[in-house]
Order: sequence, then C-alpha cells, then structure tokens
Amino acid sequence: MAHEVVLLDFWPSMFGMRVRVALAEKGIKYEYKEEDLRNKSPLLLKMNPIHKKIPVLIHNGKPVCESLVIVQYIDEVWKDKNPFLPSDPYHKAHSRFWADFIEQKVYDTARKIWATKGEEQEVAKKEFIETFKILEGELGEKPFFGGETFGFVDIALITFYSWFYTYETFGNFSIEAECPKIIAWAKRCMQKESVANSLPDQKKIYEFTVWMKKYFGMD
Repeated sequence: MAHEVVLLDFWPSMFGMRVRVALAEKGIKYEYKEEDLRNKSPLLLKMNPIHKKIPVLIHNGKPVCESLVIVQYIDEVWKDKNPFLPSDPYHKAHSRFWADFIEQKVYDTARKIWATKGEEQEVAKKEFIETFKILEGELGEKPFFGGETFGFVDIALITFYSWFYTYETFGNFSIEAECPKIIAWAKRCMQKESVANSLPDQKKIYEFTVWMKKYFGMD
C-alpha cells in the first residue's frame, strides 16, 4: 500500500515536534508544510475544521488531528518498526496515563513562565518544578520512561526540552539544578537522530519567543 503523508505544522510547536519525532523514529518519508498561524491556510481549515490547529497529519488524503492521537496513529499504521507503546494492555494504559499527565500539566504552566511576571510567574515556576519532580519519580533509574527503549511518554515530553532555555531565561532559574534526572534523560534522548534532527535549537526558540512577546505587546 502506498503511503502519501503530509504534515501541517509550525516549527516552534512542541506538539508538532512530537509528530516529527514519531515520523523520524519510523523512518517515514513525508511532505512538510509550514503554516502561518496568523494566516491559516485553506488546507489547514479544511483538514482541522473543529480546532483549526496544527499539527495535522494527512495520510492518503485523510486528516488525523491532535499530537498524541497522531503519534498513536503512526504507531498503529507503521507497527513493524520501533513500537512506541508496549503490547501488554496494563503497561500500555500506564504509558497513556503519563502522556496524558504531561498533556494536562506541562504546557499551560510552562507558558506562564515566559508570558507572565511577578507572583503569577513565581507560582508557575513552582508548579513547573513540582510537575517535573513527579516525572523524575516516574522515570526513576530507567534510561527512558518506557524502560530500556525510547517510547510514547518520551515522545510526549522531550519536545518541551527545546523550550527549556526560554523557560530558564525568562524565569531566571535552572531546571538542571532542580531536576537533574530530567536533564540527564533529555540528553539521552537527544543522542537519538530522530530527536536531535526534529527539535529546533533552544536559542532559536528563545529568539522566537522574544519576537512573539513584542508582536503581541506582552513586554
């Protein structure tokens, strides 16, 4: 069966990065279409009419939306290489729980670190560190969240690493000082080509965030 794969994405998006990592892990060739989120393309509006958001994976003309849904779809369609989820139903549910924990806890708190100031920012930093300490507890002494192999939970979390310099610079704190196991894990993930080639440079993300804050009058 021929696979025609297109990804609608926006380069600084940690959600889009998840899909890029998943596609790279599976060795899937695809067409990348960069979206201007200030002027969304007719294709994006047609393929994701409900949320009108990236990323959208278009597989043989059919859209799949929401990053973690897309990652699981990729794993099920291209199941002959590098499985992301374990086969055991309990372990699979466990992985999905932690991916959902990341989805619920990380983005909004992390965004407040660069988007707010004063007490609101301090509260966000505290919550961010607490969340990552919980994640360190789940990681334990394992090399990856799934054990010996890079998998679903790792894909869900590693893309935030590209934003760590931005969080640290605006928040004036060190993630490594607070959560050394997370940084060691992130560096292990970055040794994988699929990750290193899919995540933008941290300084580039910071420069984008500075521009975005000025553009939206957030300074």
